[in-house]
Amino acid sequence: MTCHILKIMARKKLYIVHLKEEEREELKQYLRKGKSSARSLTRARILLLADEGQDDEMIEEALKVSKSTIIRIRARYCERGLDYALQEKARSGAPPKIDSRIETQLTLLACSEPPDGRSKWTVRLIADKLVEMEVVESISHMSVQRLLKKMKLNLG
Repeated sequence: MTCHILKIMARKKLYIVHLKEEEREELKQYLRKGKSSARSLTRARILLLADEGQDDEMIEEALKVSKSTIIRIRARYCERGLDYALQEKARSGAPPKIDSRIETQLTLLACSEPPDGRSKWTVRLIADKLVEMEVVESISHMSVQRLLKKMKLNLG
Protein backbone atom coordinates (compact mmCIF):
# COMPACT_ATOMS: atom_id res chain seq x y z
CA MET A 1 0.00 0.00 0.00
CA THR A 2 1.37 3.34 -1.03
CA CYS A 3 -0.47 6.57 -0.45
CA HIS A 4 0.28 10.20 -0.68
CA ILE A 5 -1.67 12.60 1.47
CA LEU A 6 -1.77 16.13 0.17
CA LYS A 7 -2.91 18.84 2.56
CA ILE A 8 -5.38 21.15 0.91
CA MET A 9 -6.39 24.28 2.79
CA ALA A 10 -6.56 24.19 6.57
CA ARG A 11 -8.18 20.87 7.40
CA LYS A 12 -8.77 19.08 4.11
CA LYS A 13 -6.65 16.21 2.85
CA LEU A 14 -6.53 14.53 -0.52
CA TYR A 15 -5.61 10.86 -0.42
CA ILE A 16 -3.75 9.70 -3.53
CA VAL A 17 -4.07 5.93 -3.99
CA HIS A 18 -1.19 3.89 -5.41
CA LEU A 19 -2.04 0.17 -5.37
CA LYS A 20 0.66 -2.46 -5.34
CA GLU A 21 0.54 -4.81 -8.32
CA GLU A 22 -0.74 -7.71 -6.14
CA GLU A 23 -3.47 -5.47 -4.68
CA ARG A 24 -4.53 -4.42 -8.18
CA GLU A 25 -4.75 -8.07 -9.27
CA GLU A 26 -6.62 -8.98 -6.08
CA LEU A 27 -9.20 -6.26 -6.79
CA LYS A 28 -9.61 -7.33 -10.41
CA GLN A 29 -10.14 -10.93 -9.29
CA TYR A 30 -12.55 -9.71 -6.62
CA LEU A 31 -14.61 -7.95 -9.29
CA ARG A 32 -14.51 -10.95 -11.65
CA LYS A 33 -15.93 -13.23 -8.95
CA GLY A 34 -18.71 -10.75 -8.18
CA LYS A 35 -19.79 -12.67 -5.08
CA SER A 36 -19.51 -9.75 -2.66
CA SER A 37 -22.04 -7.06 -1.80
CA ALA A 38 -22.67 -4.34 -4.36
CA ARG A 39 -21.15 -1.81 -1.96
CA SER A 40 -17.92 -3.78 -1.65
CA LEU A 41 -17.67 -4.16 -5.41
CA THR A 42 -18.19 -0.41 -5.81
CA ARG A 43 -15.42 0.24 -3.28
CA ALA A 44 -13.09 -1.99 -5.32
CA ARG A 45 -13.97 -0.05 -8.48
CA ILE A 46 -13.32 3.26 -6.69
CA LEU A 47 -9.85 2.09 -5.64
CA LEU A 48 -8.98 0.84 -9.13
CA LEU A 49 -10.08 4.08 -10.76
CA ALA A 50 -8.28 6.15 -8.12
CA ASP A 51 -5.13 4.08 -8.74
CA GLU A 52 -5.43 4.88 -12.46
CA GLY A 53 -5.25 8.56 -11.54
CA GLN A 54 -8.90 9.38 -12.15
CA ASP A 55 -10.16 12.40 -10.22
CA ASP A 56 -13.13 12.26 -7.85
CA GLU A 57 -15.51 13.94 -10.30
CA MET A 58 -14.82 11.33 -12.98
CA ILE A 59 -15.22 8.46 -10.49
CA GLU A 60 -18.41 10.05 -9.18
CA GLU A 61 -19.86 10.23 -12.69
CA ALA A 62 -18.67 6.76 -13.77
CA LEU A 63 -19.88 4.88 -10.68
CA LYS A 64 -22.81 7.10 -9.66
CA VAL A 65 -21.56 7.47 -6.09
CA SER A 66 -21.20 10.54 -3.93
CA LYS A 67 -17.95 12.43 -3.64
CA SER A 68 -17.94 11.80 0.13
CA THR A 69 -18.01 8.04 -0.53
CA ILE A 70 -14.99 8.32 -2.82
CA ILE A 71 -13.08 10.43 -0.29
CA ARG A 72 -13.98 8.03 2.53
CA ILE A 73 -12.81 4.94 0.56
CA ARG A 74 -9.55 6.63 -0.44
CA ALA A 75 -8.94 7.58 3.21
CA ARG A 76 -9.83 4.12 4.53
CA TYR A 77 -7.39 2.51 2.11
CA CYS A 78 -4.58 4.94 2.92
CA GLU A 79 -5.08 4.74 6.66
CA ARG A 80 -5.77 1.03 7.19
CA GLY A 81 -5.23 -0.90 3.97
CA LEU A 82 -7.17 -2.78 1.32
CA ASP A 83 -9.24 -5.10 3.53
CA TYR A 84 -10.48 -2.21 5.65
CA ALA A 85 -11.39 -0.17 2.58
CA LEU A 86 -13.54 -2.98 1.18
CA GLN A 87 -15.30 -4.02 4.39
CA GLU A 88 -18.60 -2.75 5.73
CA LYS A 89 -18.37 -0.83 8.94
CA ALA A 90 -20.43 -2.41 11.69
CA ARG A 91 -23.83 -0.80 11.93
CA SER A 92 -25.69 -0.65 15.18
CA GLY A 93 -29.14 -1.08 13.72
CA ALA A 94 -32.25 -0.41 15.71
CA PRO A 95 -33.62 -3.26 17.80
CA PRO A 96 -36.82 -4.78 16.45
CA LYS A 97 -39.89 -2.94 17.69
CA ILE A 98 -42.03 -6.06 17.66
CA ASP A 99 -40.74 -8.91 19.77
CA SER A 100 -42.09 -12.38 20.53
CA ARG A 101 -44.15 -11.05 23.46
CA ILE A 102 -46.06 -8.74 21.12
CA GLU A 103 -46.47 -11.50 18.53
CA THR A 104 -47.87 -13.79 21.24
CA GLN A 105 -50.40 -11.18 22.38
CA LEU A 106 -51.41 -10.53 18.79
CA THR A 107 -51.93 -14.26 18.18
CA LEU A 108 -54.01 -14.61 21.35
CA LEU A 109 -56.18 -11.69 20.30
CA ALA A 110 -56.63 -12.88 16.72
CA CYS A 111 -57.67 -16.34 17.95
CA SER A 112 -60.01 -15.05 20.66
CA GLU A 113 -63.68 -14.11 20.44
CA PRO A 114 -64.15 -10.73 18.73
CA PRO A 115 -65.48 -7.79 20.75
CA ASP A 116 -69.23 -7.50 21.40
CA GLY A 117 -71.14 -6.41 18.34
CA ARG A 118 -68.48 -7.72 15.94
CA SER A 119 -68.52 -10.98 14.03
CA LYS A 120 -64.72 -11.06 13.61
CA TRP A 121 -61.52 -9.19 14.43
CA THR A 122 -60.16 -6.66 11.96
CA VAL A 123 -56.53 -5.52 11.76
CA ARG A 124 -57.58 -2.07 13.00
CA LEU A 125 -59.44 -3.54 15.96
CA ILE A 126 -56.43 -5.67 16.89
CA ALA A 127 -54.07 -2.69 16.59
CA ASP A 128 -56.34 -0.57 18.81
CA LYS A 129 -56.73 -3.39 21.36
CA LEU A 130 -52.95 -3.95 21.60
CA VAL A 131 -52.54 -0.26 22.43
CA GLU A 132 -55.47 -0.34 24.86
CA MET A 133 -53.97 -3.36 26.66
CA GLU A 134 -50.64 -1.48 26.77
CA VAL A 135 -48.85 -4.28 24.94
CA VAL A 136 -47.38 -1.61 22.66
CA GLU A 137 -47.28 2.16 22.79
CA SER A 138 -48.46 2.35 19.18
CA ILE A 139 -48.81 0.03 16.20
CA SER A 140 -50.26 0.56 12.76
CA HIS A 141 -52.90 -1.66 11.26
CA MET A 142 -50.43 -2.40 8.43
CA SER A 143 -47.91 -3.74 10.95
CA VAL A 144 -50.62 -5.99 12.35
CA GLN A 145 -51.44 -7.12 8.81
CA ARG A 146 -47.78 -7.98 8.10
CA LEU A 147 -47.45 -9.88 11.37
CA LEU A 148 -50.61 -11.89 10.71
CA LYS A 149 -49.31 -12.75 7.25
CA LYS A 150 -45.89 -13.69 8.63
CA MET A 151 -47.52 -15.95 11.21
CA LYS A 152 -49.93 -17.33 8.58
CA LEU A 153 -53.01 -16.28 10.54
CA ASN A 154 -56.29 -15.34 8.86
CA LEU A 155 -58.97 -13.24 10.48
CA GLY A 156 -61.80 -14.68 8.36
